[in-house]
Amino acid sequence: MTTPAHTDQTPNRTRSGDGERSEELVAAVEQELSALFRRSRSASLRLARRVHPEMDAAGYALISQIELGTGNGAGVRASDVAHVLGLDKSTVSRGITQLENLGLIERVGDPDDGRARLLRLTTTGAERYEAMRTQRQTEFRAILDRWTPTDLADLSRLLTRLNTDLG
Repeated sequence: MTTPAHTDQTPNRTRSGDGERSEELVAAVEQELSALFRRSRSASLRLARRVHPEMDAAGYALISQIELGTGNGAGVRASDVAHVLGLDKSTVSRGITQLENLGLIERVGDPDDGRARLLRLTTTGAERYEAMRTQRQTEFRAILDRWTPTDLADLSRLLTRLNTDLG
């Protein structure tokens, strides 16, 4: 194994110039991530409005997770949605009530536990969500089609690494 040319005798120390460069790089990454997060929040609201004009960005996160968790057709528990999204159960409960009132989700009995209720998209919710997702994927694909396969692989690898480290 070779050692990087930028390190001195102590593996965990860098020369002062390298440290300054590292600070600049971290600051640049932080700035770009901040811009990405702002754009993501704005995009979430736009996507939510495509599903229903009265849905907010938080509703988009909820309906996305409910759709993802309903792959088996039965539905998903509200507590599981709260856990995956890292939200308080009361926050999720308010959002679920809004989505129910908009006719996008419904509560159904849990076939494995007669006392529990599961969440799933209504027919209208599923149709609207799928239409929005199809449009979003088309737009995203149009952007990423300009990227090389190597760039896409690098982006995927680095985002996976960042998400793992953040998690």
